[in-house]
Amino acid sequence: MRQVIISILGILIIGLGYLGKQKMASQKKPPPEKAARTIPAVFTQKITNTSTPIAVTASGNLAARDRIEIFSEVQGIFEYSAHPFKPGINYRNGEVLLQLNSDEYRANLRAQKSTLYNQIVATLPDLRFDFPDVFQKWENYVTSFDVEKPLRALPEMTSDKEKLFMAGRNINSTWFTVKNVEERLSKYTIYAPFDGVLTEAGLDKGVLVRPGQKLGEFINPSIYELEVAVNSSYVDLLKVGNTVTLNNVERTNTWKGSVSRLNSLVDPNTQTIQAFIRVNGRGLREGMYLEATLTAKEEENTFEVSRKLIVENKKLFVLEGNMLKLTEVEPVHFTEKTAVVRGLPDGTEILERMLPGAYDGMTVKRFEKK
Repeated sequence: MRQVIISILGILIIGLGYLGKQKMASQKKPPPEKAARTIPAVFTQKITNTSTPIAVTASGNLAARDRIEIFSEVQGIFEYSAHPFKPGINYRNGEVLLQLNSDEYRANLRAQKSTLYNQIVATLPDLRFDFPDVFQKWENYVTSFDVEKPLRALPEMTSDKEKLFMAGRNINSTWFTVKNVEERLSKYTIYAPFDGVLTEAGLDKGVLVRPGQKLGEFINPSIYELEVAVNSSYVDLLKVGNTVTLNNVERTNTWKGSVSRLNSLVDPNTQTIQAFIRVNGRGLREGMYLEATLTAKEEENTFEVSRKLIVENKKLFVLEGNMLKLTEVEPVHFTEKTAVVRGLPDGTEILERMLPGAYDGMTVKRFEKK
């Protein structure tokens, strides 16, 4: 009996084990199918070699081409100006920028002119008897002499005797002394040398002005110059008259200018030269920061691509059939975003956008543009 029970239990255990194995086998997942290979699609472009302008970029601050700093050479009380002497005030050419009180100096000039007049009059009796042939011109000179009018030149002396005679009576030295005083008097009034605007003014009416004192700055706001530093390697390419495109920092406005001057001195520290760009137009202001693009020259048989497409600074991916080939080219010029290169024939198909992970010999397919 015991043997029968053991036999039955053994058969049950074997049966249960077989059933469990079958169940586990039915739940086992089939091995995953091997994933199909994906071929990336790329955007392409065909190149056309042409004459590509090489542009040089630089930046700087705008300054008025015509500018004067106003200084006083004499002392006096500021008493008059054609307009309020304030920053931003416009003056026409020839208008009085400022005038200092010159009453005392003007009285001194009248006294000096009177002295000269008296000296010439005193010589007339001697001229009548000793130099009758020149008497008339000297008499005409004193007859028309006016202390209130600008001093006229002395009559021309035609002989050495006449020159010695007049010099012996200090006529020449007195005339030059009076002329010097007259020139000094003219410095009490400063006129606008051109149509312009005050950008700086440092005094009010009634203030005492001293010699050497700076009074302000005056500029012509219609013509400006932009000074930029250009790499000396372009010194042979830049020419006076070259067209320049100027932009503000926000690139919302554009102006056209031209190279007006080139400094022949190379800065030893930066190896750059100074280029001066003349520009005028609406919206320009003294001190504005502008970016300049100068066309230096044109490179023949070249094409321009994005710098992102350049590999190792001298290679491009070329599409041959359905395969990428890394081809060496000749870089001519780099800008911030583009590169000018040569070395590929017209019609060569290259990438339009860089493919991440691209490599030489990679199989790709062209992206069909709709």
